[in-house]
Amino acid sequence: MQRGIFITFEGGEGCGKSSHIKSLAQYFESKSRQCVITREPGGTPLSEKIRDLLLNAKEGAKMSPRAELLLFEASRAQHVDELILPALAEGKVVLCDRFADSSSAYQGVARKLGGDSVEWLNNFAVAGAIPDMTILLDIPAEEGIARANARDNDNPDRMGAEKISFYQAVRESFLKIASQNPNRFVVVDSSGEKEATFEKIINAVKEKFDV
Repeated sequence: MQRGIFITFEGGEGCGKSSHIKSLAQYFESKSRQCVITREPGGTPLSEKIRDLLLNAKEGAKMSPRAELLLFEASRAQHVDELILPALAEGKVVLCDRFADSSSAYQGVARKLGGDSVEWLNNFAVAGAIPDMTILLDIPAEEGIARANARDNDNPDRMGAEKISFYQAVRESFLKIASQNPNRFVVVDSSGEKEATFEKIINAVKEKFDV
């Protein structure tokens, strides 16, 4: 059986990943391709438990950056082994809201843990599950945070409650990672209307996969 397609979506807070992933899944399904929509942290029962600890649980309030990174990687390893690799082996299209690049941007750069350690842990956790395509939805940090706050009724989770300088560092890191991996990344300006943004996404996907 032909291996499936693995597409990840990256970007800062409020960039619109979730809604565009749903629309892209509908597009693939209209082409008779079975889709799996998933997210990080999360995607499996164990990984969702870790997600709650990372984002919402009161016990995570004083989490150290190193503990945060290791929990993200533990969630990712389970996600890859239990869901992503089996789905790809079955020929499915896997659309994932965040993946290893988020750890590089958020923990490696914004948390200042350094790229080498994060890269090693990412490689260990993904076990060879490298995305065929990564769509970076780029938006100025201030605009993204305003969108996210409106979405969350000004009640952000732990990762959405940092200072604006943190999200500016995340955005700069994502753009740098994209520039270093031009064969995998497509950078899409998501600051405009949703329909225009999705049209750019669809055009990039069609060009890459001929679907």
